[in-house]
Parts: sequence; C-alpha cells; structure tokens
Amino acid sequence: MRAPAPACDLVCSLAGFLETGRQKRSDPLILLNSRSLGPIAVATFLTVAAMFSPPLRAEEETLVTVNGRAITQADVRLAETEIGPQLASVPVAERRRVVIEYLIDNTLMAEAGAKANMSSGDGFEQRLAYYKQRALRDAYFDKNVMDAVTDAAAKTIYDQQVGSVTPKEEIHARHILVKTEEDAADVVERLNRGAEFAELASELSIGPSKTQGGDLGYFTKGQMVKAFETAAFDLKKGDVSEPVKTQFGWHVIKLEDRRMQQVPTFESLKDRIRASLIGRKAQEVIKSLRKDAKLEFVNKELEKDLKSAARGSFGLE
Repeated sequence: MRAPAPACDLVCSLAGFLETGRQKRSDPLILLNSRSLGPIAVATFLTVAAMFSPPLRAEEETLVTVNGRAITQADVRLAETEIGPQLASVPVAERRRVVIEYLIDNTLMAEAGAKANMSSGDGFEQRLAYYKQRALRDAYFDKNVMDAVTDAAAKTIYDQQVGSVTPKEEIHARHILVKTEEDAADVVERLNRGAEFAELASELSIGPSKTQGGDLGYFTKGQMVKAFETAAFDLKKGDVSEPVKTQFGWHVIKLEDRRMQQVPTFESLKDRIRASLIGRKAQEVIKSLRKDAKLEFVNKELEKDLKSAARGSFGLE
C-alpha cells in the first residue's frame, strides 16, 4: 500500500516537508513517504541528535546541591546530550525535572563509588580514558560542526527551496468504510435521514479512522488510492458521496473543507533544516578525517564488514 520513496539528500526539499508531518492519524488509504538511511547516515544522525545542544558557558547558575556538590545548568545540558534519545518519550514539560533527577542520582552513585574505593584499577582507568576521548570528540564536534552551521545558512536553504514549492489544493474529508455495497447504501440512507456522519463512522466503519469519527485530516492528490481520491475531490464542501468501491471495501465520503496548502514558515522548519545541515557537515568532517587517518585492522573479518558497509561513504577502500 505504501508508495516507494525516491532517494533524498539529507536536506530534503520543502515540498517534502509539506507532505510529511501533516497527517496525524493513521489510515490504510494514506500513502506515507518513508526514507531509509544506511548505517553510516544512521550513525551520523545519532551523533547529531546527541550533540544538538547549546554551547557551554563558563559561569552557570546552580540549580541544586547534592551533599555540597553543585548541579548547574551546564550539567543539565551535558546530561541532555547523554540521555537525549530516552527523553524523546518524556512529555516536554517533564524533561527538565527528569534530567535533574538523573543528575542527582548520578551524583549520589558517583559519591558511593568513591567511598567504596572504586576510583582506581584497570577497569576504571579504561573507562576514564574513554570518557576523556569522548569529551575531546565532543569539543571538536562543537567547534567544527555545530558552530559551522548557522541560522543564516538554514535560512538560505529555506529561501532557495521555498521558491520552488507550488502550493497544492488539499481537502479535509471523513469516510465510513464498510464491507459491502448494501452496507454503504444503508449508511447513505441513514445520513439522508439526519444521522451524524462522525457518529455513524464511529459506529459502523471498519477502518482505523473510526476512532476519530472517520476523520482523515487534510490530504492532497496522490496520497489516496485513485477511486477514493477522485470521488473526494469531486465533492463540494459539506457534500456526501455515493458509495465508492476500492480494494479496501466500500466508502461513503464527506468533504469537510478544501483549501490551498500553506507554505511552512522558516521558524517551523528551522530546527529540521539545521539538523539536516549538521548531519551533512558531520559527514564531510568525518570523511575528511578518515581520509587522512591510518587504519590498521587486526581483525580481518571486521575490516571486511566495515569496508562493505562504508564503501562509497568514507572511502575505506
């Protein structure tokens, strides 16, 4: 049911932004675009997601103290980069509290580890060396990737692409999906007798949108199966269709509204454009570093696997 998506540069066109993120409801009629990223792009994306935070300042407000140890706003930002993926499922209003609680627990555990004389030994030194290397990487990333992508650069991309976007007509429709033509005819008859469309959809529809009273939201041409699309776009606002047959069954459609799409504002897309630019810049920087690096694989099977996955991305041949 899903249409294959074309390849897309990391900075996708604003036309793509117009088509994605608009549908908040799921329904088998809606053809969603999906793009697959290879392992290199995924790794870069995860790096960008972890690093997408404001730069640290020398002086920071103390938010709470734990046994005399201050937890500052700088600590909060560092923790956000560390546990960012887990925060995605936390309501926005709760994230600050969750991060601070994480820092409190982190501080208490670290103190307990120090009291238990766990701050030495091969395992600790190895861990410390890894975190030092990570901190150096993060500092380099901030300077050479994050600082290299500005709002002005994002605005340039927006201005270049918004001019190529032609707003499309979109309609807002509801539907009631039933199994047979007789069932659909009965729906039409009940509507003609004054039944509420949304109530009938919730009662009779066999489609996933029944929980929203059959509401499909706004969609443009090309997002629905052809027979459904043609019938829906032929309606006038407030009209109800005759039964329409598709491979999913029989539909009765109501047109709620029609309008021209609005081009999204720069502010609504800025973070997404910046994230794409950061991803592109990160790949450029890493590719350059790998080009000049001397990589010696002791494990030849690992070398084979990595070269196979990264060929064409970082030039490991």
